[in-house]
Amino acid sequence: MTSKKIYVRRRETMGHLPKEIRAAAKIRIGSIFVNRLPLKGVEGEEEAQLLRPILNVPPTHQDWPQKAHDFWASLSLLVPFEGRELEVGLRDDKSPINPMDYIYWRWIQRHKHVAETETLMLDNAEKRFYIYDPEREKVKRNELVKFKKDADKEFLKLDGDYSRMRKLLRVCVPGTNPDKMMDMDVENALYEEKEKRPKTFLRYATDENLDTQAEIEELVEEGILRRIGNQVIFGDETIGQDMKDTIVYFKNRRNSGQVNVMRARLREITGKFYAEAEAAPVAEKKEVDEE
Repeated sequence: MTSKKIYVRRRETMGHLPKEIRAAAKIRIGSIFVNRLPLKGVEGEEEAQLLRPILNVPPTHQDWPQKAHDFWASLSLLVPFEGRELEVGLRDDKSPINPMDYIYWRWIQRHKHVAETETLMLDNAEKRFYIYDPEREKVKRNELVKFKKDADKEFLKLDGDYSRMRKLLRVCVPGTNPDKMMDMDVENALYEEKEKRPKTFLRYATDENLDTQAEIEELVEEGILRRIGNQVIFGDETIGQDMKDTIVYFKNRRNSGQVNVMRARLREITGKFYAEAEAAPVAEKKEVDEE
């Protein structure tokens, strides 16, 4: 037998009433209908096994369809201010330890007013409840710890390489102009970015296309390229539907002439010199798209 507990929590309601009164309010997740039928948490054989002892009739009984319909149509779950604990673990024979809690769990997973996480609830006004799973949160925290450790390793590799730091800061925080910052400020800003968004930092720090993307971002900063939504535009030509497309464009030997025109304009503005566009086969598009 493996016990597993999850918690159903509700969105805090704001209003003129004292918090104590709002906390004491009885708020339920109620039954909803989908295509004129009540929402079910389980169906088929699983529904038959779980509801048989609750409805006290076999699935073959003539009253079963109506009783099952009424069960789902009247189902509701009271969620107090502190949340509602549900035991959703399984016995060794795969039957639920607490059948009713298990039914509630399966039901709210499909319910349109219940979000999988608190973040998803806060991002969607229709969601009024969310599921808190301690085990899932442990896994998420551990993943974040690993990302932070790997990000720290990549940051240490940058020691003294302020040129690469500037490229990383430029792609991690588009719109930032690291060339106007002192080395110490660049290092501090990049460190803060690593701490706030280790996954993003790690992704760019290990990206073989970092140099190209940093160059594209600088061209956008100086107005040589324009970004409308995700599209990147040079003059009247859309050279990429998104950054991946634009990187492919820059690495395609057929576009080296246009790319060198952009670089020449950048050199006139900033004094920076970039090497001529490197020749790259068109087939490289597949490699970039798969990253």
